[in-house]
Amino acid sequence: MQAAHVLLLALLPVVAVRAQSPQPGKCAVPPVQQNFDVGRYAGRWYDIQKLPAVFQKGKCSQATYTARSDGQISVLNQSLQPDGAVTSTVGTAWAPDMNEPAKLVVRFVEGKRPGPYWVLSTDYESYSLVFSCTQLSSEVNVNFAWILSRSRSLPAETITQLEDKLRSYGIKIDNMTVTDQTGCSAMPA
Repeated sequence: MQAAHVLLLALLPVVAVRAQSPQPGKCAVPPVQQNFDVGRYAGRWYDIQKLPAVFQKGKCSQATYTARSDGQISVLNQSLQPDGAVTSTVGTAWAPDMNEPAKLVVRFVEGKRPGPYWVLSTDYESYSLVFSCTQLSSEVNVNFAWILSRSRSLPAETITQLEDKLRSYGIKIDNMTVTDQTGCSAMPA
């Protein structure tokens, strides 16, 4: 067995706590949205599909981004739990390098290291494709990816195009899951 696979197996208990998509090797470095405009990106986005993440449970997942006067972005993630409760998580996002404004980082717990949030592609009006990768060791990384929409659904052909784009960047999406966006009347409008 290759060393990367042995290390991956050894790290699975740690990875299982942090995420669901461990990969051998280095993080992919896909191109991001050119001329990204955070003002146009701001607003509500609904989670259509994602690589599973232990921190993202429930259905009707949605994120609201609000551009702030200090150049940062307020993030409000919400989802509907099986018991009918709406859970909310508040964070802050920013672009560490204004020459690459689509390569954001986001932090939900003060004092913790922020995680990457790269907008790979968006038309600002209907879809957004987001990728995040964290290198756990020199031989193992963990991926997150989201297909987002301005509405609770997205045409199948758009989803297929976005999945194909992820694959073309070498991002494994075999365990991508569909987010249940039905029965969401309890969610804030």
